[in-house]
Parts: sequence; C-alpha cells; structure tokens
Amino acid sequence: MDKGKAKDLKEKSGGFVKEFKEFIAQGNVMDLAIGVIIGGAFGKIVSSLVDNILMPLIGVILGGLDFSELAIKVGEANIKYGIFIQNVIDFLIVALCLFVMMKALNKFKKKEESKEEAPADSPEVTALKEIRDLLAKKK
Repeated sequence: MDKGKAKDLKEKSGGFVKEFKEFIAQGNVMDLAIGVIIGGAFGKIVSSLVDNILMPLIGVILGGLDFSELAIKVGEANIKYGIFIQNVIDFLIVALCLFVMMKALNKFKKKEESKEEAPADSPEVTALKEIRDLLAKKK
C-alpha cells in the first residue's frame, strides 16, 4: 500500500472516530443512557412493589388468592395467567408514575417559561410609557 493511500485511510478513520466521540458526548445520547439505566432500576422497584406487597395484599383481600400460582393447563401447556395479571399491574403502576412525573415536570416547565417570556412592549406602548413618565416628572 502506498503512503498516500495509507494517509487517506488514516484521516478518514480518524474523522469517523472523532465524529463518533462527538456523537457520544452529545447531551441527548447521555440523557437517553441515563434514562434507560434509571428506568430499568425503577422498573425493578415497581416489580418488587407489585410482587411482594400489592399482589399479596390483593390476594388476602380476595380470600388468600396467590396470583403467581394462577394457571390453566391446556394439554401439555401450562398457561400462567396470574403472572400475566401481575405484569399488567406492573405496567399500569409504571405508566401511572410516569404520567404523574411528566405532569409535574410540564407544570414546572410552564412556570419557568412564563417567567422567561415577559411580553415585549410594542413601540407605541413604549412611547406612551415614556410620555407618561415625562408628564409625571413635570408635575
């Protein structure tokens, strides 16, 4: 391989690596990665809450029913619909928590935006305010 082609190849690969580093360093990618990690941990907490606290309480209310044992045998297959019910409850709790968090976040953002967006006076209003101030000084 001649030196010119090797240099071109090195420059191209160096540019690719540089672009990749910039992409990874962007805030959106890092925010997404952090969100995925926190979301996974949050999912485990909610699953534990449902499996170990809520479902046993619901089972007691329903007369000692253990949802994890609910199943139907169809031929050789064992259809565990109780675990499916637990997973649906997991999903609903996660969705509810995310809804409440997003609602609170949106409310906070609206307050911040309303503080930042003070309506600019039109030139006519600015002129009228200056006239008012000059008249107030003459009195």
